Amino acid sequence: MKTIILLVLTFTINLFSVAQDIRVARVDPPFWWTGMKESKLQLLVYGSDISLANPEINYPGVQLFEVIKVENPNYLFLNLNITPEALPGKFSIIFKVGDRLIPPYQYELRARKTGSAERQGFGKNDVIYLLMPDRFSNGDPTNDNVAGMMEKANRSNPDGRHGGDIKGIINHLDYIKELGFTALWCNPLLENDNPEYSYHGYAVTDFYKTDLRFGTNKDYKQLVTDCHNKGLKVIMDFIFNHCSIYSWMIQDLPEETWIHQFEKFTRSNFRASTISDPYASEFDRTRMLTGWFDKHMADLDQRNELLANYLIQNTIWWIEFSEIDGIRIDTQPYPYKEFMTHWGERVFDEYPNFNVVGETWLQKESITSYFQKDAVNKDGYNSNIPVITDFPLQGAITKAFNEKDTWSDGLLRLYYVLTQDFLYAHPENTLTFCDNHDLTRYFSSIKEDINKWKAGITFLLTTRGIPMIYYGTEILMTGEEHQGHGFIREDFPGGWEGDSLNAFTREGRNNLQNEAFNFLKTLLNWRKDKDVIHLGKLKHFVPQDEVYVYFRYSENKCVMVAINNSSKEMKAIKASRYKECLGKYKYAENVLTDETVNYLDAFTLAPKSVMVLELKK
Repeated sequence: MKTIILLVLTFTINLFSVAQDIRVARVDPPFWWTGMKESKLQLLVYGSDISLANPEINYPGVQLFEVIKVENPNYLFLNLNITPEALPGKFSIIFKVGDRLIPPYQYELRARKTGSAERQGFGKNDVIYLLMPDRFSNGDPTNDNVAGMMEKANRSNPDGRHGGDIKGIINHLDYIKELGFTALWCNPLLENDNPEYSYHGYAVTDFYKTDLRFGTNKDYKQLVTDCHNKGLKVIMDFIFNHCSIYSWMIQDLPEETWIHQFEKFTRSNFRASTISDPYASEFDRTRMLTGWFDKHMADLDQRNELLANYLIQNTIWWIEFSEIDGIRIDTQPYPYKEFMTHWGERVFDEYPNFNVVGETWLQKESITSYFQKDAVNKDGYNSNIPVITDFPLQGAITKAFNEKDTWSDGLLRLYYVLTQDFLYAHPENTLTFCDNHDLTRYFSSIKEDINKWKAGITFLLTTRGIPMIYYGTEILMTGEEHQGHGFIREDFPGGWEGDSLNAFTREGRNNLQNEAFNFLKTLLNWRKDKDVIHLGKLKHFVPQDEVYVYFRYSENKCVMVAINNSSKEMKAIKASRYKECLGKYKYAENVLTDETVNYLDAFTLAPKSVMVLELKK
C-alpha cells in the first residue's frame, strides 16, 4: 500500500514538474475567420510535451470535437467546428495537465470580408508579369540582413541573396502597369531560412510567414492591395511537394510519415510522365513521387491526412488573408495526384471563381493535358486544376524562329503544337510563355535577334492561352540556363541604389531596349480590351513558303496575324487563300504601326517580320 501511494505521489510530482515546462510555442493557422463555407478547422498546436495537456475551448459557436495525438509529444491537432453562430473575437484555448493549468493560448476569429468568396481570379484577358523578388528591386536595404537568419546578402554571388524585396516591387508597380500587364506573379516570398541558396524561395521553412528579408505578412498584404488599386491581379506561388530540411516542423517531425524517408539520400527521377503512363513500373513511379528534389528539400508525403489538411488550410488562409487572385502550383505532378484533386476541390468550393495554374513541366502535349481539369483521361483522373503551363508550345517558340522551315521545323513547330489542342479539355486555359525563371532567357535562345524576338512576342500575345512574360524580357535581358540559374535571374538594372543604369526609365535603356520596350507596350495595351483575343476562336493556315497566317475571330471581330520566317526574302501574301476569314472585311488597322490598310487583296512582309491587322468592315 505504501508503495502504491509513493508511486502516485511520484507521478503527481513529475506531472507537476512537467506542467511547469509546457508552453504553446505556436498554433497554425495563426487565426481564422467566421463565415467560411467549410465549418471544420484543424489547429496544429506545437510546444514541448504539449500532448500531455488536455485542451478545452469555451466560446459560443466553437466546438472542440476531437483531439488528435501523434508520435511526437510536441504536437496536438485540434478539430474544431466553427458554427454559423460564432462571432468574430478572441477566445482562450485552455490547457490542463492534471489539475494544473498552463498558460492559455489566445486564438482569434476574424470577420470574413464581404464578397471574399466571390472574388474573380485571373483569366484569358490577363497578361502576367513574372518576377523574382530577390532580383527585381531593393526598396528597403535595412532588411537585406536579418539577425538570426542564416544567409546574409552577397550581391557578388550569382546564387546568393541580393536584397530585392516587397518594397522594391511596390516602388515599380507603375512601371509594370505602364507596360500593359494586368497580373503579377512573384516567385515565393515565404520564409526560406537556409544557410545558402535561399533567394529563390522554393525551400520554405515557414508556410505562414513572409521571409523577413522580403518584408512581413503585412507588407505582402499591402503589395496585393497596391496592385489591386492599380488594376493588377496577384498570383501567389505555392509549393506542396517539398520544403526545406531547416523548416521547424521538419527539424521536429510530427510523424515519421510526414516526409518520404530513405536510408540514404534518394533523388527523384523527375519522370513526371510516369504518373499518366499506363505501362509505368511501380519502381519508376515511386521514385518519381518519393525521391527528393535536392538534399536540402525534404519530400512531403501528402498521403498523411494531417499534412494534407495542413497544406490545404494554409492555402485557404493565404487566399483569405492576403486577398490574392490566383495561385501558381510549383511542380504539380510531383505531389500525389489524389491530394491535388482534393486540394482543388477544397479551394474551389470556398472560392468558385478563383483560378489556379499548375506547373506541368512536360515535353509532350498528351502528357501535359492529363493534368488539366476535366481532361478525358482513360483512368478517369481529374486534377481540378483549371490552367496548366504549356511547355510544349514554349519549346516550339524558342526553336521556330531559329530554323529554316521544313515539313516539321521552323514555323511548322508552332502549327503542330496547336494542331494537338484536341488533347486538352480547355486549350484556352493554358499558360503560354517564351521563358521563365528556370529556362534560358528568350533573347538568348533566339541569338539576340530583335526581329525574332518581336515575332515570338507577337505570337505569344495573339495565340490562344494566358500569356506570361518573365521580368527583363522587355529590356532584352540575356542569360543561359547551363551557366547556372543565377545568370538567368540577374538583377534588374536600376533596382538597386547606385546601379550605373536604370532600365526602369527610358533614359536608362539603350535604343534597342527601348525599341523592344515600346513594341511590347504597344501590343500589351492594345490587347487589354480585345475580347476577340481573349475569347475569340483561333483559325490558322498551314505555314507555307516560310509564312504563317492565323486569325483570332468572333462573330463581328477579326484579327489577322502574319509571320514571315525567312531571313532574306520579302514575302507576298495573297488574300485569296484566306478568303474565308477576310471575305466580309473592307480594310484594316495595323496594330504595330497605326497605319490604315485600305486594300486587303495582297500584303507584303519584310524578312523576319510580323504583321497584326485588326480587320474592319
